[in-house]
Amino acid sequence: MSSARLRHRATPVRRLPLAGALRLNRPSDIWFKPALSVVVAVGVPNLTLLALGRLDLALYSMAGSLCALYAHNLPYAARGRALARVVLGMLVSVAIALVTASLTSSAVVLVAVGALLAAAHKAVTDLTRIGPPGPVIFTFISSASLFAPQTLGQVPGHLALAAAAGAWAWLVGMAPGLVRPHGPERRATARALNAAAGYVDAYAAVFPAGERGERGERGERGEASGPGHERARAAAAAAVHAAWQSLLAAGARPGPRRALERLVVRAEVALAAPADTDPARLRTWAHDLRGTHPVPRPEPGRDADELLGVEVELLAAGPAAGKRGKRRWTEGLGPLLPLALRTALGCALAGYVSLALGVGRPYWALVTAASLYQANLTLTWSRGVQRVVGNLVGVLLFAAVAPLAHLGPAALVLCCLAFNFGAEALITRNYWLGSVCVTPMALLISEFTGFQEPGGLITDRVVDTLVGAVVGFVAAVAVTNRRAGDRIEDALDTVERAREHAARLIAAERPGSGPGSGPGSGSGSGPGPGPGALEAARRRLAAALVELRATTDAASGEWWQRALPQERVMLAEQAGHRTLAATVRRQGPHVLEDAEA
Repeated sequence: MSSARLRHRATPVRRLPLAGALRLNRPSDIWFKPALSVVVAVGVPNLTLLALGRLDLALYSMAGSLCALYAHNLPYAARGRALARVVLGMLVSVAIALVTASLTSSAVVLVAVGALLAAAHKAVTDLTRIGPPGPVIFTFISSASLFAPQTLGQVPGHLALAAAAGAWAWLVGMAPGLVRPHGPERRATARALNAAAGYVDAYAAVFPAGERGERGERGERGEASGPGHERARAAAAAAVHAAWQSLLAAGARPGPRRALERLVVRAEVALAAPADTDPARLRTWAHDLRGTHPVPRPEPGRDADELLGVEVELLAAGPAAGKRGKRRWTEGLGPLLPLALRTALGCALAGYVSLALGVGRPYWALVTAASLYQANLTLTWSRGVQRVVGNLVGVLLFAAVAPLAHLGPAALVLCCLAFNFGAEALITRNYWLGSVCVTPMALLISEFTGFQEPGGLITDRVVDTLVGAVVGFVAAVAVTNRRAGDRIEDALDTVERAREHAARLIAAERPGSGPGSGPGSGSGSGPGPGPGALEAARRRLAAALVELRATTDAASGEWWQRALPQERVMLAEQAGHRTLAATVRRQGPHVLEDAEA
């Protein structure tokens, strides 16, 4: 295999789509969990401060309380660690902001520090893949703290309040585990089963049962079959991989988790043999995973259990827990540098333009710019459209609610809590819909130190929104991400190496290792690779294929980019999925028959 880089001619500027940016999606299956969590995490500290007559300190308590928004998809063992790191990161960011604010009142310096913090938040959250809501919460809190009047003597007390609220947010985030300890793993497994069922349906639409023949066999092996079929297979492979990662992060293996592992194996079997899989049964299992009902326990087959055993053993020592973790901090920062530079430049320019226009809160423009930056320019453009629309509608909502909120401090706190709930309940439908609630919430938070004239707040917010969106997007256009194409080449090389390694192991386990033997022809009789070698290779190949698809999608959305090797990507994905199917078939006929059991 040659690892030489392919050279591609530059392509014309890609069009930035407008249609679809405001389209509503289906709500998340757990939309109510972050919504309720943030209400409890924010409500208790704020109501306590209200009772003490110190609502002016609510900014610092919210620094810790808003950490409850993170890590809702992680198993509780991993969630506890992730939330602790989120709280620690928030405290570090707030400490830098408060110390800076206490040392200088220069708005120019404060904007510069805020932009650097925003870039650091973007890089760290992308690197650790902490997930929604990403860096924007860190940037919102730290930027507001930069412009809050402060002395050095006040910093320890404000940080202590943030830490106490963060500890409460940690407890709120972990509390559901007392009722449903395997909830995140159950949801991840259900998503894998549903995605596998969707792939089986897509396969059946392309290759009807009565017309399959050789063409259908080619499609089952992963060869060319159509874009819908390809997307469904890639989505199912990613969901299965995510389910295994969730099960790995869960730690110990009690009975329910072992049953979940068997269900994920069934999803993998469906990817290998879609023609022999009943999608209705996969969906029934996924449906039964809701609530606190017992985990469905399909009858295990002998070879399915063998596959399950090596799968679990190898996940603990596989690429996700081994070299990948060691390389993440040394090599992972490279591809993120253009995004971090975009964020720093865009936030700084947005803040300075806001200052030049005489707006009293330039950090709003800074936060707007920071919220735009996504994996590529196309997604950044869509986020900009969503942000502007959501904020403009949100200020109208604030104008309507302001008289009610100004009835007293208690009404102000309750209105903020209602908007907290609404933001998290709606944001999974579309970012603009969540922003409709985020905008009045942010405006009301600014009034915790005292009621203000609504007209001035609305004017500042509209100006800062437009400034942050326009200037932030111009900065994103100016800082091109030409490394995205190189990342595809790296991902392609990784997939090809992983596929060739897995293919060699398949051949080594065949009787006689002859080239004419099929992958499911039986167990090898001579000396060959270790019992878990093939499964280790399969896990590495699956992870490499998921990373290739994510990298290609990200690079495809860049505005100015050389032509991407789309044909090579397609062929690599087809060959990789064909090899994955062969590794499952190599476990023996029972693992495939078990899909129909």
